[in-house]
Amino acid sequence: MDSEKLNEQWAGICSQVKSYPDVDASQVDAFFSRLEPQAMSAGFLMLTADNDFIKNWVEQNYVDVVKRALFDLHGTVFTVALAVDPGQEQRKAAQAAMPARAAEPVPAYPVAPTASINPGAAQGTARPYGESSAFPSGSPADPSMSLGDNPFSSAGSFSAPPQNPVNGGAGMAASGAPYMPSYDETALVDHYSPDASTPRENAGTPGAASARPGGPSSTLTFGNYVIGDSNRMAYSMAVEVAESPGRTPLNPLFLYGKSGLGKTHLMRAIQNYVEETRPSLKTVYVDSADFLSRYTEASLAHDREKASFKNFKTYYEEADVLLIDDVQYLQGKNQTLDIVFQLFNTLTNQGKQVVLSADRAPKNIDIDERYTSRFNGGGVIEINPPEIETKLGIVKSFINNYSQNEGFGHFEVSDDVQMYIAENSSSNIRELKSAVTKVIYQMTLSDQADMTIEEVRLLLQNHFSGGASRNLAVSDIQREVENFFKVSHNDLVGPKRARSIVYPRQIAIYLCRQLLDLPYQDIGLKFNRDHTTAMHSVSMVEEMMKKDRGVQEEIEALRKRIREL
Repeated sequence: MDSEKLNEQWAGICSQVKSYPDVDASQVDAFFSRLEPQAMSAGFLMLTADNDFIKNWVEQNYVDVVKRALFDLHGTVFTVALAVDPGQEQRKAAQAAMPARAAEPVPAYPVAPTASINPGAAQGTARPYGESSAFPSGSPADPSMSLGDNPFSSAGSFSAPPQNPVNGGAGMAASGAPYMPSYDETALVDHYSPDASTPRENAGTPGAASARPGGPSSTLTFGNYVIGDSNRMAYSMAVEVAESPGRTPLNPLFLYGKSGLGKTHLMRAIQNYVEETRPSLKTVYVDSADFLSRYTEASLAHDREKASFKNFKTYYEEADVLLIDDVQYLQGKNQTLDIVFQLFNTLTNQGKQVVLSADRAPKNIDIDERYTSRFNGGGVIEINPPEIETKLGIVKSFINNYSQNEGFGHFEVSDDVQMYIAENSSSNIRELKSAVTKVIYQMTLSDQADMTIEEVRLLLQNHFSGGASRNLAVSDIQREVENFFKVSHNDLVGPKRARSIVYPRQIAIYLCRQLLDLPYQDIGLKFNRDHTTAMHSVSMVEEMMKKDRGVQEEIEALRKRIREL
């Protein structure tokens, strides 16, 4: 088949793929613009991508839908093979510089998909085709299969899941006392310390740094990171680092921006990508609070066991990729900064990758000039608040994630509702996510196939942060929670672990995380807890909200009271 005919066939396949209702056409444009058809015959299509990242992502997420389109167009089951052609991108650039026919514009960068094409992928089912980097011969069509028997088609009707047992009552019990859900006290994480910045005894070995709650997870990948103008450059740099750690001008890579904009997501995505594609490399992710805690413990233990400090340092020196989150936390901690600086020099001098993040640029962190100079020595990029298009993409991504990962099955949230959430939320992605969560749970718990704008507006009337909420403090939230649950401030921030105290404490921590732009460490300090307790509290409340309407109603009642301050 000549190149002109081949390109026509590929254009037809792309159009067919974009015609499916479960496919986002703009994202197909973004990814498929990085593919070129190389060969096509009966039952066989060969494509090339310009790098490994695009090839792997298309294999994992789009091969099924391409096969589906080929079957719909030709009535034949196709084998689809992909390979990498490193010179492809340069050829495209050269062609773009030459006079050419006007072409339909396509996005310059890949956008993370918000819909899974392979329904089985969410359940981890194996696909019968995986050796797509090879050049297999075409497979003959099954003569018994008719055009109406497309094995790649998928059902898309809404089916509400079985409802979780929920408490249908209001936030207050009949007696007038606040609602109090039951929970597993054996799973409680509640570490009290009058000085929460002091590390706990037996907090763990350095190896636990990457295994803390919310540690390495397949949900934090480049694939589900939604890209827009505000974060496109940061995303591109992160991908480049992940594909070539330590061998690029981006060493170190320094990401900075306000809390809640996706810095940690990109760092975890780098870690997960390297672990998946280069398992021989050792990656270590640690936030600065954990690092400080473990450094302090190793220093204190040095007098008792001379090897303890050496083991601590060796653990990080052996990393091929070291990622340190929230380095602004190390301001004023000169001894810890010295250790970070030593590790930084050791690793970068050996050609190993260092990735750092902070809530401000290196020049605005109160540290010695020599640290600032080294942190600025590679790639320094700011992640800005998302624009409306990016927020809308994030909304779509969250909806898809809940559909796949929470067992809710296929469901739809109307475009109008998605746009309402995107337009009314602040720049904090956590607030955006919690709004989507609330709409989804309202739909599933009440067995609604859809919600109107009016219903969503009523549901979220006290959810989004306004001008007044920007002046909120942790003490304001603590006071409202204390009044609501009739607990004293000393009990709320004290060592008591009774259910009547722990539950209000967890609610207060959750609200601080949702309404204030504060990291877990800072929230924990206000409750005389460490950051792991704060993280656990937020997770516990989120889980309770999924199953218990009484908890949801209490949260909303408290939100309303806090908004009225």
